Amino acid sequence: MTVLEIVALLSIGGIAGFINVLSAGGSMLTLPLLMFLGLPPQVANGTNRVAITLQSITAVGSFYRMGHGNLVVSLHLAIPAVLGSLVGAWVATWVSDAVFEWVLVSAMIGASVFMLLPQPVLNTRPLTPERLGPAVYLAMFVVGMYGGFIQVGVGVLFLVVLYHMLKIDLRQVNVLKVSIVLPFTFAALVVFALNDQVRWGVGLTLALGNVTGAFIATRVNMSKRGARWIKGITLVMVAAILVRLVIY
Repeated sequence: MTVLEIVALLSIGGIAGFINVLSAGGSMLTLPLLMFLGLPPQVANGTNRVAITLQSITAVGSFYRMGHGNLVVSLHLAIPAVLGSLVGAWVATWVSDAVFEWVLVSAMIGASVFMLLPQPVLNTRPLTPERLGPAVYLAMFVVGMYGGFIQVGVGVLFLVVLYHMLKIDLRQVNVLKVSIVLPFTFAALVVFALNDQVRWGVGLTLALGNVTGAFIATRVNMSKRGARWIKGITLVMVAAILVRLVIY
């Protein structure tokens, strides 16, 4: 790696880690970056999981030390997500580059459109295991399968399931999201690694940036105005990346 590539991995990784913990969309920056640096799409997809896994360890540890964790509910939701992730990652290891790139562009557009939509204000309440049902477990399996396949935009799906279906507040959403993303991303990473689709040096460099961004994010009390600024900056960056991907 050149010095410029290392700087790009650390800086974009830091931004992505911050975004992933507080909102969604970090992989919309990191996955294309890895492809732009010359990694084949499938290898970039696997390598991106190194950073997501280590970033999630940082975020989960920080949240639990601050007393925000919900281990029982997290385990209930993580099991179907991990099973789905194994299926999705296995499928991702053998699809063609052309198909994967088409899915990537579609996922980035879909996630961006969702981020632009106004989110309704819901009457939220704490989440307990008794509130979980078959529809939620099925939804988590689907989220895990999608995340195992591509990861891009998976945070948006968590918003749909956890905020809209279960009606829990956004702080609970963020804590549960990283608690579930950690095991299912690690499961996907194992599948990609076994298929030699992970470049560890690049992934660990990116992870250093992600971990730093995630660590900062767990200590930030983001105002609504600040969240809008983060979302706006993310969408501008994603728009530029989409243009680059289309002419790539």
